[in-house]
Amino acid sequence: MTEATPVRLHRRVWAQLTSQHPIVVTIFALILGFLVGAIIIMTTTASVLDAWRGIFHNWGAPGHAIKLTFDNVGAAYRTMFTGSVVDPNSLWHSLTTGKNWPVTLTPISETLTYATPLVIVSIGVGIAFQTGIFNIGANGQAVLGGIAGGVVATMVHLPMVIHLPLALLAGVAGGMVAGSVPGILKAFTGAHEVIVTIMLNYVVYAFLLFAVLSTPFQQPGQQNDISRTFDGSAQFPPLFGTASGLRVSYGVLVAAMVVVFAWWFLDRSSLGFDFRVTGANPSAARASGISARSVVVLVFVISGGLAGLAGFVQAASTTHEIDGGFLIGNAGIGFTAITIALLGRNRPMGILWSSLLFAALGVGGRAMQSQTGIPLDLATVIQSVIVLFVATPVLVKEIFRLRAGPVATLKLATQGWGT
Repeated sequence: MTEATPVRLHRRVWAQLTSQHPIVVTIFALILGFLVGAIIIMTTTASVLDAWRGIFHNWGAPGHAIKLTFDNVGAAYRTMFTGSVVDPNSLWHSLTTGKNWPVTLTPISETLTYATPLVIVSIGVGIAFQTGIFNIGANGQAVLGGIAGGVVATMVHLPMVIHLPLALLAGVAGGMVAGSVPGILKAFTGAHEVIVTIMLNYVVYAFLLFAVLSTPFQQPGQQNDISRTFDGSAQFPPLFGTASGLRVSYGVLVAAMVVVFAWWFLDRSSLGFDFRVTGANPSAARASGISARSVVVLVFVISGGLAGLAGFVQAASTTHEIDGGFLIGNAGIGFTAITIALLGRNRPMGILWSSLLFAALGVGGRAMQSQTGIPLDLATVIQSVIVLFVATPVLVKEIFRLRAGPVATLKLATQGWGT
């Protein structure tokens, strides 16, 4: 190897790090998100503000203010990490003594539990985005899938080997039904999918209340909006056993299979190729004989089916029942899936990592709030800022002076707005 070879290698690495490659833009967006979060902590923490107000009181005051600022920011992010991934001290104790593994694994267990339905529903949304369809009705599709799967999980009594797969299929079918409505309306009447899916969400929410208040699906002897408890044979058992106390269930395996399916479907199947061609260039798709109507309907059916699957997996993994606020709180899982799909560039592996990030921020944010008093809303701010910068790569380019390269845009993700 010549002396010039390492120099050329360093130049290529530096060129990649300073280019507008989508991965580089995403990394810098993460940095900016956490930087904005740090600024918010600095400017809203009373002890930090008091320290900065007194920097002229004595010679040591500026150093004290700087130290207190970094201590508060460091404590917040350290707590967010240890509350959502692992506490290094607890991990070392478990490794050296073989004890307290449930306590050590609880943070990552909670993150995986939260991420499982996010992965599934976000991949459904991402597939629609890749086809140029803006599916904003994933939340309603997930709710209807949860209801359909829940009905089978409570009204049918079978061995687990039959019952659980049947309930999963019912959840998928419920999501497909909810997805087929806007798909058929758009394909055959030209109805705008954004408007139809938004309004359909409210229809499904009303149906949810009806189902848990006025049908045999309601818990017997209850006046509240809560369903029957799922049969044990239709529940996902904890991955590490009930005795461990860890909530992460075998639902994570379903999410993993969905990631593999999405990769195969988009990159290896002919139908996935039709989806991608339609999203990239509708005119070329029509010229090559791809039926636009069929693609639109199938996109909504597949996207809705995955959302419905996510809805049932969520209920079967955690609550084992459905109430009147199922998947609706905090804007709803379907709307969170939109931001995750955009952050993951609508690719299965990107969506997987984005879901884990959002889940870690949510779980870690709760730990941060309980231990430091910093509101959970900070995690939402960080999520929003990250998505903002990912969606505006030109802004990231100007801030970090990135060189020209493949700029990531939201063209495919928003194409459906105008079609």
